[in-house]
Amino acid sequence: MPLAPLPATFSSTRIAARRIGAHVMSRTRKEAVGRIDLASFSGGIGTPSFGLDHRVIRFSGGMFIVERTGDEATTRSINVNGSTLAQLAEMAGADLSTELDVGADTPELDDVDAPIEFDGASMTQIATWYAMGAQIIDRVVGALPMSAMPTRARIWPEHFDLAIDVASSSGVRLNLGASPGDDFHSSPYLYVSPWEAVRPGDAAYWNAPFGAFLGYDDVAHAASAFVAGIEFMTEGLAHLA
Repeated sequence: MPLAPLPATFSSTRIAARRIGAHVMSRTRKEAVGRIDLASFSGGIGTPSFGLDHRVIRFSGGMFIVERTGDEATTRSINVNGSTLAQLAEMAGADLSTELDVGADTPELDDVDAPIEFDGASMTQIATWYAMGAQIIDRVVGALPMSAMPTRARIWPEHFDLAIDVASSSGVRLNLGASPGDDFHSSPYLYVSPWEAVRPGDAAYWNAPFGAFLGYDDVAHAASAFVAGIEFMTEGLAHLA
């Protein structure tokens, strides 16, 4: 089934979600348990359950939700659109005054009191892209031998991509991932990124500085976006065999 066209608000929502993901979600989890990775949820992204209060901080479409199931179960929610980063941080229990480093591409904190522009439908499309990417990665990894030693698929806040690393049959370690877009490519894409400079096989396949990518338009217009993604990642692994 073809994928839906991206709305005009997609990129601006992605940028806002990445900022909130890093400075509220990852920041709060890092302060509590020392971890920064996020997870894919239906309708959005969020933290795995963490801390003594089993806190989960997540998007659900255009809503920002903080759930606690410790001694007392509580759920708070607010529309992201029109809210400020300071408001979301207060709900989540994040201290925006502390330094945050989630990698070289940590997003800027910017004005924490400025209203955020955020489209719930765009966030749901981002979540759909992550979910499809995770299923593609699962299918590709499922066909690999135990020696591939794949990691768990996680969303990394600095790049806002869902990714794993895995070893090819020749032992070359590489990343397989699904990005909702970034400075390299503004719309979503799948990617294969070897850790080493080696780029064997079809030179046309290696079409990115970091390795290879398959853009949203190519996936969206395929007879099956799922199959197109599997074939793309499988081809990269075959070149590195």
